[in-house]
Amino acid sequence: MLFNSLEFLLFFPVVCIGYFTINGNKWRNLWLLAASYYFYMCWEPVYALLLLTSTAITYFSAFLIGKYEKRKKFFLGVSIVLNLIILFFFKYFNWAAEGVGMLMETFGVKMSVPHFNILLPIGISFYIFQALGYSIDVYRGNVKIEKNFFTYALFVSFFPQLVAGPIERSTNLLKQFYEKHEFDYERVMSGIRLMVWGYFMKLVVADRCAIYVDAIFNNVNHHNGGSFLIASLMFPFQLYGDFAGYSLIAIGCAKILGFNLMNNFMRPYIFSVSIQDYWKRNHISLTTWFMDYVYYPMIGSSINIYWWCFCIFITFVISGFWHGANLTYVLSFAIFGLYLVVCILKDKPQKRFEKKHNLKKAEWWIWLNRIITFALVVFALIFFRANNIADAFKVVSKIFVDMRYPFMREADMFAAFVAVSILLVKEFIEEYNINFSISESRFWLVRHAYIIFMVICIILFGVLGAEQFIYFQF
Repeated sequence: MLFNSLEFLLFFPVVCIGYFTINGNKWRNLWLLAASYYFYMCWEPVYALLLLTSTAITYFSAFLIGKYEKRKKFFLGVSIVLNLIILFFFKYFNWAAEGVGMLMETFGVKMSVPHFNILLPIGISFYIFQALGYSIDVYRGNVKIEKNFFTYALFVSFFPQLVAGPIERSTNLLKQFYEKHEFDYERVMSGIRLMVWGYFMKLVVADRCAIYVDAIFNNVNHHNGGSFLIASLMFPFQLYGDFAGYSLIAIGCAKILGFNLMNNFMRPYIFSVSIQDYWKRNHISLTTWFMDYVYYPMIGSSINIYWWCFCIFITFVISGFWHGANLTYVLSFAIFGLYLVVCILKDKPQKRFEKKHNLKKAEWWIWLNRIITFALVVFALIFFRANNIADAFKVVSKIFVDMRYPFMREADMFAAFVAVSILLVKEFIEEYNINFSISESRFWLVRHAYIIFMVICIILFGVLGAEQFIYFQF
């Protein structure tokens, strides 16, 4: 994979050199567009045509929405339906066909189920949602129609965030392609610091945790509740380090080139005081996408709290399907949906209780809520990580009825513990606005020494194999 090899260390500097030496935004954008398609074609060249198809559909649909005001709802519907058909065929068709076949067999009807030997296009859910967001924004009048096809194609395929987000909004990123981006040394170094920390989160935090987590979850019949408990507590940090690490690498890459991508994470683990707070901090680009384009249109102007609960639950079930053709994802997000339903229903009583007992700013109360929230998240993510539903229930049941001394790999466990501890210390400093930052120090030497030190740590303690980013599969 390009992002997991030394190839990227050659690819990205060449893109930067070309970008800052070419005169004129038009030619710079064409250079970035060519780089983005090259980046995507490194996985499977033929799927660049799929990316181009989705881009063309949303581009021309938006053009027709602007030209034919009375039929704009029809053209928006065409854009949504065609893109969802593409997404369904490549991501869900085989899974759905097998499900229908199994269902028919339960009724004694045998049928031949078609199966297509197709490889899931990497990042398809991300770029289709980004393109659909543009169509909807044009329909709502939130953004002007982009007349230049190549500029719009660059918006959809911008390589730093193409395969795993953040899912950018046209209102933020599209206009930046018309801004002049000059080389700025401090901005470049700031982007590099973000990338280095992103690689630390991926290679040292996530992949160190993955050694233990994968060993346990991939062999559920050979482990006990103690092992499952530790693996379940480690998986959130594996997932966070992996995905937030990629997001920081993407944001850092874009920043070096002069572009500002939206922040995708804001310390969601340990510091979230509720499930609502967790989803305000976690995978922000996807959460806000579903809220803006699915949840709020569903509730409309209704003030019925039970309708809100139903809509939030459905939204999270849809989000589970977005993650992939596996019932474990759907069940995991259904659990999160149920959590949020409870949160909505208890919101007013809890606020009254906190006000009555003066608990809102009590530190012990805040940390109690953080611990409860983290425990709820860990439980839901067991279903997200398990290979199938049966494994998930086996893990949960053994945690409660088979708590024995866990399987241990002392060296790997210690390395993972130190890595997670470093992550949490850094996030504690950021969460409480403690005036202590080596990476952003006002001293030039300290800032550059930080980069060198982090690179050395990654080389010495990182798992430098070919582990793919988890969200590449979505």
